[in-house]
Amino acid sequence: MNKPAKLFQLELNEINFDFVQRYGAIDELPNLNRLIKRHGLIETTSESRYEELEPWIQWVTAHTGLPFKQHGVFRLGDIVDHDLCQIWEWLEERGVVVAATSPMNASNQTRDAAFFLPDPWTDTRVTGSALLKRVMVAASQAVNENAGSRLSPQSAAALGLAVLRYCGIREYAQLAGYVTRAARGGKWALALILDELLTAITISETRAKRPGYVSLFLNGGAHLQHHYMFNSAVYDGPHRNPEWLLPRSDDPILGVYRQYDRLVGRIEQALPDYRLMIATGLHQNPYSEECYYWRLADHDAFLREIGCSNFAVHPRMSRDFLIDAGTADNAQAIQRRLDAAIGADDVKLFDVDNRGDSLFVMLTYPKDIAIGFGFAVDNEHFANLRRHVNFVAIKNGEHDGIGYLVDTAEHADRLSTSRIALADLPSRVAAHFGLTWPERSMALSAVA
Repeated sequence: MNKPAKLFQLELNEINFDFVQRYGAIDELPNLNRLIKRHGLIETTSESRYEELEPWIQWVTAHTGLPFKQHGVFRLGDIVDHDLCQIWEWLEERGVVVAATSPMNASNQTRDAAFFLPDPWTDTRVTGSALLKRVMVAASQAVNENAGSRLSPQSAAALGLAVLRYCGIREYAQLAGYVTRAARGGKWALALILDELLTAITISETRAKRPGYVSLFLNGGAHLQHHYMFNSAVYDGPHRNPEWLLPRSDDPILGVYRQYDRLVGRIEQALPDYRLMIATGLHQNPYSEECYYWRLADHDAFLREIGCSNFAVHPRMSRDFLIDAGTADNAQAIQRRLDAAIGADDVKLFDVDNRGDSLFVMLTYPKDIAIGFGFAVDNEHFANLRRHVNFVAIKNGEHDGIGYLVDTAEHADRLSTSRIALADLPSRVAAHFGLTWPERSMALSAVA
């Protein structure tokens, strides 16, 4: 059998392959379990400190070959402020045509990519058609405002056009099924729509342009694990989500895993001459305590109400947002207001990272927020915090530094190793093309 000349890297963010195998034991997920049985399962290792176990840190490691201590990218979207050598431009400089869809916390430094569609949180350029540029704007709005806002007409139109352009009858049926499921109370199914569309776009663009290396990042599974792991049929812990959140008979984890299993089969069928590498970066463990996630409904209005001024605010994933304060003095003034914000039970509302003239903020209040629950900033009291926030989730899963890799170039009965560092992933990709990835100290410059 000839070695595939091209490589497709599928990044299933934080997916638990122990859960995949448990579902396989009850005759679910045939494609994923077939690949594990045939090619084996390799563990990947990353950081040891919990505060560094964030996907936007680990995927930078997976794309640069540098651990956090060397690449230093701590926040989502901050990759654009770092001059790092990433796998795409490094391969491109060596004659490989590259492409990427939604790589987490990656900057587009390519010169002539087949296509490069950034993640919804990173301010970097799109390489692609006018329609794809509109789709990525729509995806950013859908993801960053998913806790209570509706899609704008422009975003809805762009996504609709993309469905017509890139999807076929099978995808139409799947998308209709997700919408129907959401309309019947399974709102979680909406998280599957973007992954379905991004995969359809990637397969279509890859078949048309035939890049040598393409990566596709999917995040719906990580999102649903954080929210609904306690509902999984293969979770055997003591916790359960309340019925008002989701009926106990509903299993969103199986829902998204079934989607990924089907999409893997679709990729194999559509791109048979590509070596397939499936990586997760991290995985999640069931969370042991009660913890609610909240997101500000209108970041700008809330900040102005508590006395902040002369700023621009940029929502990030889930509870996070970035404030551009203009000056260091104004950043300190805004930080003082946020640091002083406490609930009626004296629990702090925010965690603030001061970066000079900007602030990275997380809404960390962990408890249920009832209607009428008040808060204070210094000695100024405000009524009804609940009107300022949207419920996001009850935390079900927390990050674990062990990730997983399935590589169709491997054979289960003679794996070269059962564990690698996540930072070694670019070396594995480079070796596929007969190239040698630079030593980590050399990879700190932009493009070698």
